[in-house]
This record gives sequence, C-alpha cells and structure tokens, in this order.
Amino acid sequence: MARYITTTLPYVNADPHIGHALEFIQADTLARSYRLQGEEVFFNTGTDEHGQKIYEAAQKEGKEVQAYVDHYAGEFEKLGKALNLSYDAFIRTTDKAHIAAAEEMWRRCDAKGDIYKKAYEGLYCVGCERFLSERDMEGGKCVIHLKEPTLLKEENYFFKFSNYEGALKEYLSKESVVIPEWRRKELLEFVNNGLEDFSISREKERLSWGIPVPGDDSQVMYVWFDALTNYISTLGWPEDPQGNFKKFWEEGQVLQLAGKDQLRFQSLMWQAMLMSADVKNTDQVFYHGFINSGGKKMSKSLGNVINPYELVEKYGIDATRYLLLRHVHPTEDSDITWERLDEWYTAHLVNGLGNLVSRVMKLSEQYLDAPITIPEPAPFPKELSLDSFTFNEALDYIWKRIGDADERITKEEPFKVVKTDLERGKRIISELVEEVYWIGRFLYAFMPEANEKIKQAVKENRKPENLFPRIDSK
Repeated sequence: MARYITTTLPYVNADPHIGHALEFIQADTLARSYRLQGEEVFFNTGTDEHGQKIYEAAQKEGKEVQAYVDHYAGEFEKLGKALNLSYDAFIRTTDKAHIAAAEEMWRRCDAKGDIYKKAYEGLYCVGCERFLSERDMEGGKCVIHLKEPTLLKEENYFFKFSNYEGALKEYLSKESVVIPEWRRKELLEFVNNGLEDFSISREKERLSWGIPVPGDDSQVMYVWFDALTNYISTLGWPEDPQGNFKKFWEEGQVLQLAGKDQLRFQSLMWQAMLMSADVKNTDQVFYHGFINSGGKKMSKSLGNVINPYELVEKYGIDATRYLLLRHVHPTEDSDITWERLDEWYTAHLVNGLGNLVSRVMKLSEQYLDAPITIPEPAPFPKELSLDSFTFNEALDYIWKRIGDADERITKEEPFKVVKTDLERGKRIISELVEEVYWIGRFLYAFMPEANEKIKQAVKENRKPENLFPRIDSK
C-alpha cells in the first residue's frame, strides 16, 4: 500500500520547541515502521511562512520578511537532521509551486460558488490568525492564547463553510477519520451546533505578507487557506508531474498528524476546502496532546521551557526519540521535567537497554567462537503495531523483553554455567544474543541508530561502545 504521512507545518515566528519535536518524531516513527513492512511511504513536513504573526515578528526584529522566514525555515531543517527524520519532502509555503497550488485551490473553490466578498466587523485574534466567535472565547479572551482579541472591521472574502455541514457530518461519522475517538465526537458536536462562514482573505493594505488573491490584488489569502494546501501541493498537485498525488493521495492511505489545538483547521476547514475543490478527503488525522513541565504550560517567563536541541545535546538522538515516544502519552497532555527525564534515561537506557547489550555481547565475545547465525526475517509481534498510534505501549513491550532477558541472566547465570558446562553455557549465551538481535530489530522505527549499532555488534560478535553514557548528575 502507498502511504502518505504529513505533520502540520510549524509557523516560523519562533524557534522550534518540544511540541514540534514530538510530532516530527511520531510521524517519522510511523514512516519507518510502514517502510519496514514493505509499504511505499511519502513523508512530508515543512514550514508555514505567511501571515500577520510572521510579518509583525520580522518587523519587531528589524528584518526583511523573506530573510526572516529563510532563517527560521533553516532552523526547522536543522531540527530534522538533529532528530534523524527520514522525510521525503520539506515544503515551504513561500515555494513557487506551493503558491501556484494555493491559487488553484482558491480558483476551484470560487468556481464552485463557495467564495464571496463582504464587509465584516468582529473580534480578531492575532495568535490564531482568525476572527473569533463566542465559542472561541472565555471571559472576553481567546481560549487558546488567553488574550483579548482586537476589534477589526474590513472587507474580506469568505468561504461558505455552512454549505458543508451535512457533508462534514457524514465524513465525521466514520470512526477511523479522527484519532482519538473523543476528538471525533468533539468535532461532530461542533458541527451539530452550526458552522459559520469564515474569512479567507485580508486587506493587502493592512497585511502585505501573503499570497495575493487571484483576480484581486487588494487582498491576500488568509494564512490558513494558503498553508493547508501544502498537504497536496507537496505531492505536485494540481499538475502532478511525477504521479505522486495520484499514488499517495488519491489511491493511497492519507494520514495527517496534528496537535489538539488544530482540530477545526485540519478536520473541518481543510476537509471542507477539499470537498469544495473536488479533492479526496484526508483518510485519518491523529491528534496528540501538549507537553507541560512541572504542572504548568511551558513558557520562557516561567523558565520551564525544554528545548529539543538541549534534549539531543544531553541525551543523544535516539534517547530523545525514546523519551518522547514512551514517556509522553500519545493523545493526552503529559508533564515532564529534567529530573524525570534524567531518571528515565538512567533507569531504562543506561541500566536497561545499554546494560543488557553490554553484558550479553561481552559474554558472547568471550565465550562464542563466532557470531551467531542471524535469524531469518519474520513478522513482528502484534504488540509492535502502530496502527492505533500507541507508541508508548509498543516500547513497553520491547522493554518487557529487555527485562525478561535481564531476569534470565540473573536466574540462569550463564557466566557461571560456562565454567562447569561449556556447551550449555554457550547455548544460553547464543539464545541471549539472538534475543538482543531481535530487540535491536524491534527498535528500528523508534531508535534507528541503536538498531544499527546493536545489529552490527551481533554480526561482528563484539561488545559495542557504551550505547548510552551516564550523565553528570550535578
């Protein structure tokens, strides 16, 4: 099967944060897992580079806007390398091909009769880059950014969102289209309460940094209308010169990953746009929770921000991937601190996986005359399936195997048996080496570097260098 996997595109008005790293690693793990099963995968990520927030941030720093977005796009590409991501495309919404696709999306929705122009006055949240309804506010503030919106009056183009209430209800009636299930029900409830048409343009006089509306240079596209189109523009839509759109979107299984704050954008607005443009809807959107620290939302003012680069620098790439995949819940909010990260790293990687590989391969190097026969490839246990996005449970299974192997060493003491019954001792060691090999194989999607190092050590019958060095506790 051809599979298409995409993250949301981070907004380039600040440095990458741990939430970005979580989503990227989850997507990469899925891509690697499906490839291992012999499936063809197109994995997309990139950067969202238009809109008011970016324009204002560039002005604040005294930079030309294109130079500003070029810098931050580079930072996200660096993060991809730092996390060992295996993406097939890194799209930028300032790319010419993407701009052409966004213009085509506009023309198709317009031809369908779903775009109209009107004067509008409402409360506008710069953080959300949209007008807010009463459902979006609490105590006079945006429920997401906790700031009072600005009263704004201007003439914009609007999308007839209300035309798609019935179609969106039908789309959301399929349980598989949104994971977790309670998010799907939340979206259905929102649609059942009625949909309001939303603004899809801004006056160029007020905001020049965006894609001009086809046929009306006085307006630029609303950043979300522009950015959402990346999911298909990255595949070559609409011309599809390489056939990737047909293979991976029209005929493949389409999966989008997003944070819980993206619900309406990804599973309502974007899906309505696709319906309007007569393009197949997304097959499934997986929504992850947020990462907090010390019981509070991460913020620079509180000093509890955990930077993904700092994670990689302290623990290494594979350890960072492990910590976020196993100790951050796939769908609910999670709380982590540096103290907990240190504990998990030491207990599960240094004293767990690293220690097991070291002990077993030292015995193998000392007592086996040659490397073991590498086991024939075989289907992975069902516990490693990621179809339900239970990254943590899959890793729990692998660490149970690690624990069981450690327990066997303690119970059977092969290091003693070889001194009294060499052949039996060698057999136990060989079986432990084979188990280490399987554990290494199981780690491929989650910790690709550890996967390679463990398998290579088994093939060469040698104890590898310390996989996970102890960290300074000071």
